[in-house]
Amino acid sequence: MGQVVMYGSVSVDGFIADDGDRPGPLFDWLVGGDVPLDDGGVLRVSRASYDYTRPYWDRIGATVVGRRSFDLADGFDGTPPSGVEHVVVVSHRGPPEGWDPAAPFHFIDGVEGAVAAARVLAGRRVVEVSAGDIGGQALDAGLVDEVRMDVVPVVLGSGRRFFGAVHAPHLLEDPDEVIEGDRVMHVRYRVRRPSA
Repeated sequence: MGQVVMYGSVSVDGFIADDGDRPGPLFDWLVGGDVPLDDGGVLRVSRASYDYTRPYWDRIGATVVGRRSFDLADGFDGTPPSGVEHVVVVSHRGPPEGWDPAAPFHFIDGVEGAVAAARVLAGRRVVEVSAGDIGGQALDAGLVDEVRMDVVPVVLGSGRRFFGAVHAPHLLEDPDEVIEGDRVMHVRYRVRRPSA
């Protein structure tokens, strides 16, 4: 099975969105560069951000998101973002009315079941868990192998926390990688496992 990675853009004070669920300037680095990040032409980043982000995105086999993110993104119009093959939605509810059953979205009740389903779907590829409440739940459950943060130089003051409402301290290893892009710093940490 592949790695489970918690991922998201985050303000320097630890938020992934403001109180109204708006990311504000957190995604500016994704559209402010001169190197196309995907085939759509909208996402354009610096060369350093491309060299860090594109290889990671190419390794993702499935993404786990919460129902809140799914609804805010209007179900991604039934197409997984960034070329990901499958999206697993943590939800007590099934798909929306009129949802295309052929769309590669899977609705699973509970974060542990969602990560398990995503691991099967991803095979040896990476399972990405979105930052926020779902990511924090996965971290609390011991399911996350690595944390990736795109740290943006902005202070939001309040909003949705990167780690959601984690219930205990979690130690991370020293950064494996720190890459400076334009208006973003990419940081990657392995999750420290308790000694046996």
